[in-house]
Amino acid sequence: MGADAVSGGGGWLEIGVLARAPVAGACKTRLIRLLGAAGAARLQRHLIDRTLATACAAAPGAVTLFTTGDAPDAPWGAWQQRFGVRLVPQVGADLGERMRRALTGLLGRSEQALLIGTDCPLLDVHQLQAAARRLAWARMVFVPAEDGGYVLVGARQLNADAFGDIAWSTARVMQQTRDALRASGWRSGHDWAELPALWDIDRPADLQRAMRAGLIRADLIDPAGRGPWRPDASYPEPCDV
Repeated sequence: MGADAVSGGGGWLEIGVLARAPVAGACKTRLIRLLGAAGAARLQRHLIDRTLATACAAAPGAVTLFTTGDAPDAPWGAWQQRFGVRLVPQVGADLGERMRRALTGLLGRSEQALLIGTDCPLLDVHQLQAAARRLAWARMVFVPAEDGGYVLVGARQLNADAFGDIAWSTARVMQQTRDALRASGWRSGHDWAELPALWDIDRPADLQRAMRAGLIRADLIDPAGRGPWRPDASYPEPCDV
């Protein structure tokens, strides 16, 4: 195992990646006005590539890609072959149930598990290491998102209340999760830990921020260079989809 690979305090760490198929018109919908449907799909493909590379560097041979999206031509098999990940369909009526089921499956293979999406290019091996270290004493760990959600959830002991009555895809997600954990008798800083908040790519301003930070190259999204946008331009925010 490489120097940057991580294992939790008492056993090997499993990492799950939740990903939506990079299908034009069905992913990154809040960015379609800016990038076009094809450009948004290219961005999604790049973010999945980047996230899988990070997860596999952190936990070689212990990464599961949880897939969703009705796309017969989605390159799931290519990612499986390239990165050596397991492929498992996401199951559940909402995001909370899908995450709970994914973590339950991961914890059936290891003592600790981390679950991440693909929207946060700031989430690197060092961040995963830091989250894994928290699980040496905390039962769950979160990396909040600046928009009010979270970009990572990890566990060595799962509290199902964290995935219950939550207004998913809103700015209230992290606070409602804290409230649910407290209501179940858990204490912040003892039963669960939080790392500093990160931002993810959801809206045009997020993409421009990522490009200015050198995290996303314009040619990855628009290889022909024809896009009517620039990382330093100002664009109206689209309506939520």
